[in-house]
Amino acid sequence: MGRIALVEDHERLAQLVCKALANVGILVDAFPRIEAAWPYLRAGDYEAAVIDRGLPDGDGLDLVRRLRGAQQSLPCLLLTARDALHDRVDGLESGADDYLTKPFEMEELVARVRALTRRPAQRLDTIHSFGDIQIRPDGGMLVCAHEVITLAPAELQIMLSLLRASGKTLRRSALELSAWGLAEAVTPNALDVALHRLRRKLLAIGSVVRIVNTRGHGYALVEV
Repeated sequence: MGRIALVEDHERLAQLVCKALANVGILVDAFPRIEAAWPYLRAGDYEAAVIDRGLPDGDGLDLVRRLRGAQQSLPCLLLTARDALHDRVDGLESGADDYLTKPFEMEELVARVRALTRRPAQRLDTIHSFGDIQIRPDGGMLVCAHEVITLAPAELQIMLSLLRASGKTLRRSALELSAWGLAEAVTPNALDVALHRLRRKLLAIGSVVRIVNTRGHGYALVEV
């Protein structure tokens, strides 16, 4: 039975979420504020977190940023009343794995949380390499020479799949499956946003490795 964290100040909504997830075997620890949740999230004892953006002591997106800054790869689903595209992209760019716009159906929330918690387990002691980069799954780290960047959970799964392919092309559907499992609720542009972030990170650490797209076939790693 899995356990997730819920950071939501609306008491009735929190109760409904806890009940819906409990019905599918997922236990929930609910917190009404960022500072109440932070010590527990930082300890890394959860399989995922559902975080509201509008909290009494700040934006839930700032909590996601704090987690990523602390090299925590905890999968995070943002709840937001903001439906503008730039708000959704900001969430994904800041390290969130998925978002859900209020109001939402509880069945959809359950499906997305289950998708975050059932990703295939990775061996955390294995270092994967291609070209001049290494991926260290235990810390979710992308390494090139002495430069290190932390990857968000979806980015980590995508890079691991590309590295295991050793330069061979992977279809879009295969990368989506590796990053988000069988979730039908994955947004159409989620992979594009994740790949955009990864390309920027490869450039930021000075790597010669690039992610290329062969139209109609998929994506692969190459050295330039």
